[in-house]
Amino acid sequence: MADPKTYELDELVTRPGTYFNPQTDVLVVVDDSTDVDSEIFNMEDFEGAEWVLIADDAPIDEARRDDMIERFQVTQRPSPGAYDEDAEDEVDELEPDPEPE
Repeated sequence: MADPKTYELDELVTRPGTYFNPQTDVLVVVDDSTDVDSEIFNMEDFEGAEWVLIADDAPIDEARRDDMIERFQVTQRPSPGAYDEDAEDEVDELEPDPEPE
């Protein structure tokens, strides 16, 4: 996976897969393999709802998730120019504390 594909939120919810947002550290798993009986959600309470929480737990094996993330990190390389070894780190100079009067 040399060139990771990036998606917007509205794109990824329609395509099964495992997605990670590096800015928020949120992992989203989109799985369309199960068939939820549509009659369950034909109730007035859910009318017009975009999303319904059906469980608080995540149906994913944590060890497998960690392996997938690690494989992704290992196969990805920073883009050229992302880290410049010759660039000096900015150092904020501290001002001395004012003398007590």
